[in-house]
Amino acid sequence: MTKPAAGAQAAEDVQVLVERPYSHEGPHHPRPPPQQQQLIRARRPYYRRWSPWIVSAATAACVALFLVTMYVNDCPRHNTNCAAGFLGRFAFQPLRENPLLGPSSATLVKMGALDVSKVVHGRQGWRLLTCMWLHAGVVHLLINMLCLLFIGIRLEQEFGFVRIGAVYLISGFGGSLMSALFIRSSVSVGASGALFGLIGSMLSELITNWSLYANKVAALVSLVAVIAVNLALGVLPRVDNFAHIGGLLSGFLLGFVFFIRPQFAWLNNQNQRRVAAGAPPPAARRRKHKTYQYVLWVAAAALLVAGFTAAAVLLFRGYDANQHCSWCHYLSCVPTRRWKCDSSPTICTATQQEDTLSLLCEGSGRNRTYVIARASQDRINDLCNQLCT
Repeated sequence: MTKPAAGAQAAEDVQVLVERPYSHEGPHHPRPPPQQQQLIRARRPYYRRWSPWIVSAATAACVALFLVTMYVNDCPRHNTNCAAGFLGRFAFQPLRENPLLGPSSATLVKMGALDVSKVVHGRQGWRLLTCMWLHAGVVHLLINMLCLLFIGIRLEQEFGFVRIGAVYLISGFGGSLMSALFIRSSVSVGASGALFGLIGSMLSELITNWSLYANKVAALVSLVAVIAVNLALGVLPRVDNFAHIGGLLSGFLLGFVFFIRPQFAWLNNQNQRRVAAGAPPPAARRRKHKTYQYVLWVAAAALLVAGFTAAAVLLFRGYDANQHCSWCHYLSCVPTRRWKCDSSPTICTATQQEDTLSLLCEGSGRNRTYVIARASQDRINDLCNQLCT
């Protein structure tokens, strides 16, 4: 039995082809010929086609927040070499500081980016959710939003806005948790964790509804290949692969909880009672779900609750996962001859003399003098990050 085609589904219900089971064959109840098979409407629309809107709303929200972030950033006010200066207040930070065409890290922190020190010591746990709505630049935003529209709309059409919205938000939160446990010195933003959660939920949906698919092996191989390629790209510098992994694991478990489907045999058995008033009752009661579906549901729900609780407790206690896993940093960045993976914080010594600010990067030994009067700490942090990187 193959999954019903989406295009053939009605807006509110779905038509299901029902056959009388073989158990009713006999002299009094012979099996009806194919011509007498009846199309009936399902009592509950398990396979309805939803009208997507939550994915479009999330995309619009991310774009709007990026525009607000660029307005707050106001690069020309603090720099003389902004990229795309003709955009005025919406001009980008110098490419040397932010090659993704976006704001400064200080502005992102101001808007709600994931800064572990502020989460742990400032008790600003809300950053674990707000960071997934911010993006580091136009390139970052464009890639994520195209992926969200391509993946999310099809999933929302199939499962509805409630379940897709829940998977998106919870997966994004899970990605932020894992990122905060491993990446302690960098600012993290982006919807990548939530996107990987949607991909992970597609994999678990395939597994938990395995018997409903005809081309299950091909679908499994293609999904695993997509996940492997995207995780491999995550080892490049400036990519938070821990957020990807955390979102993927969260979405994978959530798929077992939210995307479980009833078996066609149970659905047909339910609908057969409405075929004719005098139809005999089925010889055996069909189960709505198979045993392995219940097992996966319980196991996934338990792992989600335990994992999120443990991660949150460890994070707010200041736990650094890198101290107990010396090789885990390679999951997010693998150094090569072309790039380094130095995640140590950028620290500068600043000296302010009247209208002159002198900075010395302690990591590289570089120094530079700027003509700035009474530079704020955020401005010093921006210049330090630009000098050291």
